[in-house]
Amino acid sequence: MENISYVKFTLMEPQNSKSYRHVYFTCFLALYIIILFLNIWLSVVIALERALHEPMYIFLCNLCLNGIYRAIGFYPKFLHDLILDSYVITPNMCVIQTFVIYTSVMCESCTLTVMAYDRHVAICKPLNYHTKMNRFSCFILLAFCWTVPCIMVFIGVSLLRRLALCKYHIDKLYCDNWSMVKLSCESTVINNVYGFVLIIFYFGLFVVILVSYIKLAVACKASLECRRKFWQTCLPHRFSLVNFNVAMLFDLMYSRYGSSDFPEDLRNFLALEIIIVPPLLNPVIYGLKLKEVRKRILKLCVL
Repeated sequence: MENISYVKFTLMEPQNSKSYRHVYFTCFLALYIIILFLNIWLSVVIALERALHEPMYIFLCNLCLNGIYRAIGFYPKFLHDLILDSYVITPNMCVIQTFVIYTSVMCESCTLTVMAYDRHVAICKPLNYHTKMNRFSCFILLAFCWTVPCIMVFIGVSLLRRLALCKYHIDKLYCDNWSMVKLSCESTVINNVYGFVLIIFYFGLFVVILVSYIKLAVACKASLECRRKFWQTCLPHRFSLVNFNVAMLFDLMYSRYGSSDFPEDLRNFLALEIIIVPPLLNPVIYGLKLKEVRKRILKLCVL
């Protein structure tokens, strides 16, 4: 792609954008502000309250920071396009946006997996919890949540940049890896294979989460205290997990199997689900459902 650095890609225009772009701009700006506010607020609450300096809340803070990172990767560019009514992007900026969005999605998947493991240890092996989930373990798990996605997405982007492109329209509101691969006039077998490697990686993380919850369900049968702890701390995680996996499924369906025969509203919904819904709902779900977080939020609101 180095030889087309002077070219600009065109992105999909929202339906009736010329008539309603100011309405779209207002709505998406409000969404952007709400996502930033909720995630920053919950992160600040966790950072300021020493009682929340535990692995579960540290991983939750990482989930919120990742939501901010993803929002920054999408909203400023999209709002810029709406206000100028110009849906174009340079190849280098497209690659950067792809990297940010994909690393964010993979980081969220890794973080949810780590959170499931943390709850498994806390409920199934409470006596060993502080030994297994010490500061060093938390650092290693947080490093895993960021370094593995960055490395894997960097490889995917590197494979993308070697392709010569013969089309320059991305049928999506933002750049992603598969949409750019489909612009190539060369063989994309290697990119396809690597895409399935990433899907297998996601599936592996899902299996880890599934095994953790199976063990949790078995452990909670024996104790009323375990069941109470499970419903108190694991229910928000399950909501986030379902929310994220539904968004992932929509994005995968749209990217790989979507066609121009789909209604445009449905295509836009499938494309934006992974961008909008998880960063918006995660802080709400955890802020409302986790008793300790809710207490600290109310305390800061009163002050």
